[in-house]
Amino acid sequence: MTGSETTFSQRDTESPRERRYNAILDAAEALFLEHGYERTSLADIVRRSGGSLATLYDLFGNKQGLLRAIATRWSDETAFCPLDPAVTATMSHVDTLKSYAFRQSDAMQSPRAIALMRMLVSESVRDRDFAAGIYRDIHLPAIAELTELFTRWAAAGEADIDDPQAAAKLFLNIVFGDSMLNALAGIEEESLGREEIDWRLRPFISHFRIGQIH
Repeated sequence: MTGSETTFSQRDTESPRERRYNAILDAAEALFLEHGYERTSLADIVRRSGGSLATLYDLFGNKQGLLRAIATRWSDETAFCPLDPAVTATMSHVDTLKSYAFRQSDAMQSPRAIALMRMLVSESVRDRDFAAGIYRDIHLPAIAELTELFTRWAAAGEADIDDPQAAAKLFLNIVFGDSMLNALAGIEEESLGREEIDWRLRPFISHFRIGQIH
């Protein structure tokens, strides 16, 4: 089963509008991956999903709206912000950061994710407003989630972080920055392994004294 598929139990609880929304989104993602974003027309998507162009325009606005919705769904499916306090409360702070980094690195190195990122970058270069929307939908929630976590640790005396938001941005850049560029450029490199991610995180954890002060 691919990441864009939905279980029967989930589909049973959807309204007709939600089913139509997901059918169009599934068809669009499949066609974008098969033929490329530029070579896929809205008519192609309607033929595969059923329905009408009017419904597609009503739900997504245009082809960019479809791509943005696909990207948002992907980030939700891969739990781009998985820092649930109920889960992290049972882990050490260091293990929390490592678990986050491992999971997101794995998700971003999948063939589906790499293909999607290339489409997003290509369209973002062409349209600045689209780029801003993707940044708001995907990147800012990750920064906000990490910022909240670092703020909580600092307030509890469990880390020495004077600027939680800057630390959140630094963390994401340390772990993902060059990996994303390599994927987008099509550079044939092995994805970051857990040992390398662990090595990258050591100075971050040490500098901010995460889990070391009270």
